[in-house]
Amino acid sequence: MRLGIMLAPLVLGACAGSYEAPRLTEKQTAELEKALAGKVPGEKVSCVTMRPQGSFRVISGNIVLYRMSSKLIYKNELIGSCPGLTRGDTMIIRPFGSQYCRGDIARSADLTIGMTTGTCALGDFTPYRTPGK
Repeated sequence: MRLGIMLAPLVLGACAGSYEAPRLTEKQTAELEKALAGKVPGEKVSCVTMRPQGSFRVISGNIVLYRMSSKLIYKNELIGSCPGLTRGDTMIIRPFGSQYCRGDIARSADLTIGMTTGTCALGDFTPYRTPGK
C-alpha cells in the first residue's frame, strides 16, 4: 500500500507529458508570412478588447490571427489544438467579459451536423503592428 502511495506522484507526472504543436505546412507558413508582412511584433499580452470590426482568421489548428485593423493584427498560438479548424469548421469562443483572454475556451464545430470537432484554449496574444512612417 505504501509503495502505491509513493509511486502515485511519479505515475501522475508521467501522464502530464508536454504538448508540442504540430509544424505548419508550407502553405500555412506562406499564409502566415503574407498576413504579417511589413508588421513588427510587440510584447505578448494576455487579453485583447473585443471589437465589432475584429475578425479571426485560422492559419492552422493551433494558430489564429485576430485582425483589429489593417495596421494591427494579433497572433494567437492556441493552447492545445483544434484540428477541425483546418477543415473549415467554425471557431466558437466563450469569453468572460468584454475581452478575449488567455485561457478562454475555444471550440471548433461542424455547424452542418451540429458537432464539436475539437476543444482548445486561447494563448497569449502577440501584437503585430505596421511601423509608423
